[in-house]
Amino acid sequence: MDDLVVVGAGPYGLSIAAHAAGAGLGVRLLGRPMASWRDHMPGGMYLKSEPWSSNLSAPGGRHTLADYCATLGLTAEHGTPLPIGTFSAYGMWFARAAAPAVEEVTVTEVTPHGDGFRVHTAEGPPLLARTVALAVGVMPFVHHPRALRGLPPGHVSHSSGHRDLTRFAGQDVVVLGAGQAALETAVLLAERGARPLLVARRPRLNWNGPPQPLDRSPLRALRAPHSGLGTGWRSWAWSELPWAVRRLPAPTRERIAATALGPAGAWWLRERFEGRVPALLGHRLLRAAAVGDRTRLELADPAWEAVVVETGHVIAATGFSPDLARLDVLDAGLRASLATVGGGGTPELSAGFESSWPGLFFAGLLSAPSFGPSMRFVHGAGFTAGRLVKGDLGRLGTRRARPGSTGAARTDRAPAGHPKTYPR
Repeated sequence: MDDLVVVGAGPYGLSIAAHAAGAGLGVRLLGRPMASWRDHMPGGMYLKSEPWSSNLSAPGGRHTLADYCATLGLTAEHGTPLPIGTFSAYGMWFARAAAPAVEEVTVTEVTPHGDGFRVHTAEGPPLLARTVALAVGVMPFVHHPRALRGLPPGHVSHSSGHRDLTRFAGQDVVVLGAGQAALETAVLLAERGARPLLVARRPRLNWNGPPQPLDRSPLRALRAPHSGLGTGWRSWAWSELPWAVRRLPAPTRERIAATALGPAGAWWLRERFEGRVPALLGHRLLRAAAVGDRTRLELADPAWEAVVVETGHVIAATGFSPDLARLDVLDAGLRASLATVGGGGTPELSAGFESSWPGLFFAGLLSAPSFGPSMRFVHGAGFTAGRLVKGDLGRLGTRRARPGSTGAARTDRAPAGHPKTYPR
C-alpha cells in the first residue's frame, strides 16, 4: 500500500509529488503531465503571469522556470510574456527532474478501502493508498452558460476545447466572455483568418496595466508591493496570506473566491485586440438555437432591447465552476458525505488541505473557497505542496502509530460511507 497517491500531474500534482518524495513518502503520481496546458490551449497563447511567479514547487526552491529557461539559453524576464508552449515544456522538464515518475494512466474512481483508499484506473488493477491527493485541475469543471447547453456539439465549444484555431479560418465565430481566455481566443481567431465577435455582459473591458519595475524606490514598493498575483496590497494579501484567508467566515471566503481578481486582459494583448475584434459589451445571452448549420443567439443590450446575432460557431470562454458534484472520479457516497464551504459545492479543508474524510486531500481550483484566489493560479502550487505534504505526514502518523504508543492512531472505525472526524 502506497503512502500517497496523487491524482493529476499538472503544476499542483507535480509539486505535491515532488515535496512528498522529498519528505520520504512512498508516493505515486497518476495522470498525463501538464495535460490541460498541452492539450487544451491554442498555440500562440502566452502566459499571463510573470515568469518569477509561475514556478512549480520542489524542496529547496530548485527547478524553477528560470532554471529551465537557462538550459535553453533563454532568459525569463519580468515584463516579457512567455509562450504557453515554453511553460508546458518547463512542466515536462520539472516532471523528469523533480517529481516521481509519472504514470500516464486514467483514474476512473477513488473509493474508500479500510483505513485508506482504492484507486481504480482504466489500464490495470486498482492501487491501494493510505492517503490520496486530488489535484485534477480545471477540466472537470468546464462551465457552459445555461442558454448554450441545448445546442448540438458542432455549434458550440468551450475555449479549453481547442488546441488549434486554424479550423475556423473564414468563419464567423462568437466568443462569449470578458477575461483573458476570451480576449486572447478572439485575437488568435482574427490572426488565423476567422471573423470573431466578442459578446460580454460587462459594460466595459478591463485591462491590466504594464507591470511596474522590480527595482523601485522603497516608497513606491510600499504603496504597491509586487506579489505572485499582481501589484498592490489586495493582490499581495491573496498571494501571500492564503492561510489567513482560510480563517475568515465561510461566506466571506466564498465571495472572495468568486469575485477577487476578476476578468481582465493582459496589457500586452490590448493593442492586438482593439481595432481588430468587434465587441458587443453589456449584452446578455438569453437564448441560443441551431438554425441549419448556423447558430442564432438572442441577446439583450444594455437597455434590454432585443439583439439577434447569427454565427457559424460559438466559443464559450466562460471559465470553470468548481463543484464536487461534477467530480465523477470520486466515489459518490464519499463525495456526498464531505463537509463543504458554506452553501457551496467545494470541500471544507483543514490547514493541511485535508477534507472532512480523513486522508483525502484536495488541491487547486476546488481549494479556492478555502484558501482564496491564489489557488486558481500556478503561483498557489508552492503554498499548497508544502502545507498539504505536512498535513499528509500528520495523517499518516496517526494511522501508523501503534495503539498504546504516544500519538496512537484511533482504532474506532466509522460506519461504511460515513467519515470520522479526527483531531487536526
